[in-house]
Amino acid sequence: MFTGIIEEVGAVESIERRQAGQRLRIRAGKVAADCRAGESIAVNGVCLTAVDPRKDSFAADLAPETLERSNLGDLRAGAGVNLERALMASGRLSGHIVQGHVDTTGELLSLDALGAENWWLRIRVPEEGQRYLVRKGSVAIDGISLTVASLEANIMAVTIVPHTAENTNLKSRRPGDRMNIEFDIVAKYVEKLLGRNAAPEGMTLKKLEEMGY
Repeated sequence: MFTGIIEEVGAVESIERRQAGQRLRIRAGKVAADCRAGESIAVNGVCLTAVDPRKDSFAADLAPETLERSNLGDLRAGAGVNLERALMASGRLSGHIVQGHVDTTGELLSLDALGAENWWLRIRVPEEGQRYLVRKGSVAIDGISLTVASLEANIMAVTIVPHTAENTNLKSRRPGDRMNIEFDIVAKYVEKLLGRNAAPEGMTLKKLEEMGY
């Protein structure tokens, strides 16, 4: 589990294409320093398993499903990536519960300066994911825990505060880029539970009265 609080911006060192998927190697300082094989690390919000850890880098294998569902397949050597190690049981949940399971990608529309190093980020969200978004709710964008500030049709906007702008890769992103989106797990569980308890097809108030309710 993660919290969406980015620890470090790493850099893609190499991409090795394989028969099925890819192997990604990422240069990092803080995150790689105590990395062990088998540990989970979120890369742009995607939970990956670290392999072949070295003093200043680690590698991870990307399955075809990961490449299709996230923006990791768009990466090139030298690209900056948001990194977060898995939350320790004794740690603070400073952001929100993030699984590292990207649901979809959205299109970055704009990143506009608001002044005083604050930014306004707008993303077009696919229709199937819009039901999980509410104003002032939580969402993870490229692994960053953010608060939904505005919803207009299929466009979500969030405010980027100076600390987030300085300590993530957001300022290097450009309109048209694909952004990884993970919706709040609580919203997905609520939908599942409500779906199980939905009224049978054709059920009406009159029928409920006839049944004695």
